[in-house]
Amino acid sequence: MSPKERGDTTGVLVLDKPKGPTSHDVVGKLRRALGMRRIGHAGTLDPMASGVLVMLLGEATKLGPYLTAHDKAYEARVVLGRGTDTLDAEGTVTVEAPLPAWLEDEITRFTQEGASAVLQGITAALDRERARTEQAPPAYSAIKVDGAKSYDRARRGEVVELPARPVAARAIELRGAGILEPGKLAFLDVSLDVSKGYYVRSLARDLGVALVVPAHLGALRRTRSGPFGLDVANVLDAPPDALRAAVVPLAAAVRLGLPTAVLTAEGAVRASQGKRLGAADFSAPPPRETETLESTPPRPDEPSEPEESEASAWLSPEGRLVAVGKWDHDGYVVQRGFTDVPAGRGVETEEHVASGRRFPP
Repeated sequence: MSPKERGDTTGVLVLDKPKGPTSHDVVGKLRRALGMRRIGHAGTLDPMASGVLVMLLGEATKLGPYLTAHDKAYEARVVLGRGTDTLDAEGTVTVEAPLPAWLEDEITRFTQEGASAVLQGITAALDRERARTEQAPPAYSAIKVDGAKSYDRARRGEVVELPARPVAARAIELRGAGILEPGKLAFLDVSLDVSKGYYVRSLARDLGVALVVPAHLGALRRTRSGPFGLDVANVLDAPPDALRAAVVPLAAAVRLGLPTAVLTAEGAVRASQGKRLGAADFSAPPPRETETLESTPPRPDEPSEPEESEASAWLSPEGRLVAVGKWDHDGYVVQRGFTDVPAGRGVETEEHVASGRRFPP
């Protein structure tokens, strides 16, 4: 039986995850509320974290690899003077050290003068993180090492050192600071806009290293995941009918989250069959194709077409999502096909999300 015949909801639901439950707990609760099993999410939030969790329902679960790749924005509190094994407030304290006098002076100056304060040491530490291109993930993470999740090995007492991974910090801004215990504990509040794979717990650890004091992540709130922000997030405890009404239709979601193209009627049939497509199969080609056609002619020693392009969403002439695909050497190839998803409200794009269809806590 198809999802359409079962009556399963398909689309993207933006939730404001509360502190406490794991992302998997949220999936389970939503499955029970909506009476369907095919639910996933685009980007895990730790139990101590709150904020935007993008839920994928029905056929939208196929969008996971694409929506997870989006940049994300956070508000974080870094606690200085104490380190933990998990790098966050839920871990076991492993080290404590007094605040350096210069650091306490800078934080006190910030509380008195605000953004106009000259903070030489803190600014240098933040600049170092802004320039970071690689980051070592926390030992307590879901990254697999020799087939086992890193946090399982760490919990067994094994020493886990994960290799650094490419990351990017688009922006890191100091929003607040204060002394929690004179000489012992302080905090920095920062906002971040970062790439996929960036660990804010690692930021806390690395800021501590730069400031010559142990540190951990004291609080975390995700304010945005790709195009989806807190302004359109819904509470998990809303009634099931209210949650269903807040689902962003599949076609609208991909218009917000991916480059889009429009297929011809014949192209839609070919894409649904998984066939390789050419430019003639699109009435509005993918962005990479447009860029190629409008660019200056290549030199004789250059290829006339790109070898690869980023993934784009391919819509039927009626606005139905048919496939996600990309250019690959000599044609467009389907990466994910979508079935039994009518255009429906898919004509609503940014307007659907901007309308703020959400339910107050």
